[in-house]
Amino acid sequence: MKAHISNIQSRTLSDKTFSLKEYTFNYQHTEGDIVEQHLREVYDHGDGASVLLYNLSKNTVVLTRQFRLPTLLNGSPSGMSIEVCAGSLDGDTPEVCAKKEAAEETGFIIEKLEKAFEVYASPAVMTEIAHLFIAEYDDNQKVNNGGGLSEEQEYIDVLEIEFEKAFGMIALGEIKDARTVMLLQYLKIKGIMKS
Repeated sequence: MKAHISNIQSRTLSDKTFSLKEYTFNYQHTEGDIVEQHLREVYDHGDGASVLLYNLSKNTVVLTRQFRLPTLLNGSPSGMSIEVCAGSLDGDTPEVCAKKEAAEETGFIIEKLEKAFEVYASPAVMTEIAHLFIAEYDDNQKVNNGGGLSEEQEYIDVLEIEFEKAFGMIALGEIKDARTVMLLQYLKIKGIMKS
């Protein structure tokens, strides 16, 4: 099934750190000749990369915990979110970004990444493609405490959690970040971590 899109026009609503635009366009479905004009707001903050660190011998994963205002505004009592380390590409390749974020947020220097997959973060309203990776770590790769960059006002707790406990936190509602859920499920489905 294919759609024909024409007459795309945009108007910038906000262009501060990232871009929010309002689009109008004509949409014609191939199964009919009805043409409708649609109005959509689209948020563009660039593509991102995320990486889930795992240790086979300890059967652990490394996650982060930090405050996220949107979660507080939509039901989280504390606004704290448990997540894989992640960041915007900002001109880097997804691999470089994932390694950089792992070092900044967790203190682990990662040499080898495995690409899990890529997804549209929220295709109805965002242009972002999220590049998702996994990477094995060991204690010798920890070079600092992590915690994020102070100049970016990041206050990140680093959590090393037994894999099954982390996986169970999904069902308990303690992990709600989509990228984190997908990567934990990836480790489980691929049989990489022991149950």
